[in-house]
Amino acid sequence: MNDSLRRDRKVKSVLFVCEFNAIRSPIAEALARHFFGETVHARSAGVRKGRTDDMALAVLEEMGINLSSHKPQTLIELRDSEGLNFDLIITLSPEAHHAALEMTRSLKTNVEYWPTFDPTAVTGSHEREMEAYRQVRDSLAVNIRQRLSSQPLWSEETEL
Repeated sequence: MNDSLRRDRKVKSVLFVCEFNAIRSPIAEALARHFFGETVHARSAGVRKGRTDDMALAVLEEMGINLSSHKPQTLIELRDSEGLNFDLIITLSPEAHHAALEMTRSLKTNVEYWPTFDPTAVTGSHEREMEAYRQVRDSLAVNIRQRLSSQPLWSEETEL
């Protein structure tokens, strides 16, 4: 495919990757599905398998998004079950970025790194912790809407 055709192609499938597929990547997947429905195929995975975080469920529920059926999976499990044939892979942690780059070396997939704060690093009252999760959710929501609605797969603004 020539470069001009690649630049004009919109993102139709996106994979979000974090460390455990427990907070950041499932929130991102749920937001992408919420905003774009069937127009963008969204999935998520982790470098290692975790357990879906209750506060992640709660901050999405505040937006009317139900994530209770999410079952965390690893990048390797996803690759083995359905492949990594995504237009775009967005990594949300350094470890996830390294793993995604290693696994997609021979694929023509755009991998972008969006450094995203791990809300479990915040301690204190329940409300303080929930606010950290809300900040992650809201930041991802803005980035997902901007990236998936207005930019082609490859563009001058896309960070490679």
